[in-house]
Amino acid sequence: MSKLNSLRKFPQTFWVANTMELFERLAWYGLYMVLALYLTNSTDIGGLGFSQEEKGQIMGIGSAVLYFLPVITGAIADKLGYRLVLFVSYIIYASGYIMLSYVSSYWGVFGVFMYIVLGGALFKPIISATVTKTTNSTNASMGFGIFYMIVNVGAFIAPLIVSKLRGIDWNYVFYMAAAAIFVNMLLLFFLYKEPKREKTENTLQQSIKEAFTNIITALKDVKLAVFLVIMVGFWTVYNQLFYTLPVYIEQWVDTKLLYNFLHDISPALASALGTKYGTIAPEILTNIDAGFIILFQVLVSGYVMRFRPVNTIIVGFIILTIGLSLALIASNPFFVVIAIMVFSFGEMTSSPKFTEYVGRIAPKGKEALYIGTSFLPLAGGHYIAGWLSGDIYGSISDKFTLTQTECAKQGIELMPISDSYTKSQLMTDAMTQLGMTSDELTNFLWVNYSPSNIWLVFSGIGGATVLALFLYNKFMLKSVPTQK
Repeated sequence: MSKLNSLRKFPQTFWVANTMELFERLAWYGLYMVLALYLTNSTDIGGLGFSQEEKGQIMGIGSAVLYFLPVITGAIADKLGYRLVLFVSYIIYASGYIMLSYVSSYWGVFGVFMYIVLGGALFKPIISATVTKTTNSTNASMGFGIFYMIVNVGAFIAPLIVSKLRGIDWNYVFYMAAAAIFVNMLLLFFLYKEPKREKTENTLQQSIKEAFTNIITALKDVKLAVFLVIMVGFWTVYNQLFYTLPVYIEQWVDTKLLYNFLHDISPALASALGTKYGTIAPEILTNIDAGFIILFQVLVSGYVMRFRPVNTIIVGFIILTIGLSLALIASNPFFVVIAIMVFSFGEMTSSPKFTEYVGRIAPKGKEALYIGTSFLPLAGGHYIAGWLSGDIYGSISDKFTLTQTECAKQGIELMPISDSYTKSQLMTDAMTQLGMTSDELTNFLWVNYSPSNIWLVFSGIGGATVLALFLYNKFMLKSVPTQK
């Protein structure tokens, strides 16, 4: 009863903001969880046929900008008002998602994705600020716990929906995302109330300049700056859940085995989770991560709260790196499922402690300023993650690249991929020339080219990051009084 009474103390705007977060996450993850597949899948099955390198550039640069821009857009929202900026955000968001159904060239998609990113950057700081302004010292912990849960509920539901929609037509994915944003527009018009905010005499230009000045001031704290640089490695590895793993599963993991296993248990369950081809879509497997967070985050957070933040981040990141590495080693879907479960426990252990630690090392009265810098390593991590999942994965693990390499080695000439010659046609011609079936070619490439070696790249980055965190914890934190 006491918990129910606590929930009733939150004002209406708190719940409206969280509902907006739910629908925004539904739209964003509805696109983002399958974006790597949409960009790289063959055009004759609805994808755009881009190379891994082009995919990495679009996702990496766009996502990096998304996490950097809130430094500016937060100041804009404080100056112009939350309702107005949310309105602009939703217009950009909805129109951007619709525009994706009309563009297919690299620069067209790149431009539209950057446009969508602008909408996201305008939205992102406002909802967090609204939650802050509609909670107080007695219920802030519960309020942000609800907010974090809502984020993961949206991230969990979205792939379940888009996995079916893209099987019908990829455009339905974009329409669904736009529809979710339209719901938010209705919430904004009829239910969202502007929270009280401090008004300043500064012009918009002065507010933006002040935001950058504050960030630079915070980064003069060497302990903070070094920690943020180290955490770029963390987010580089973590983001492979979206950048590399879906493509890897699509190309190398035989999910028919998992589909048949589920079908033997329950045909209805297999039909609900599977595709019309008798497989399990990559986004369903990677979605295990969000599902486990919803189920176990509270328990994990309760357990690790007794430990020092940096130690917890180190342990959690070790677990996360092991999980990702295991997922990229195997071609057996059951092994991949277990690996993603391991990954999720690493994320639950380490990720929430990141923001907590930044707040703990902040001088009194500068907590918000320091926490604002926590977006910077996310931006850097996304940029590097895009490059690794593009250039590096493309050269050592991409199935189409390895097929072209093998054909060239055997003196077989294949046409270059183009608008008139798709990736699917290339694979069909290669199998004909090599005298192999699809499964035989996959097995041949797996044995002779070891595409799973991509795990060495990410485990190496993970290991280097863990070592850097250990040295940081040992030698730089002796003078930090908040460390127990």
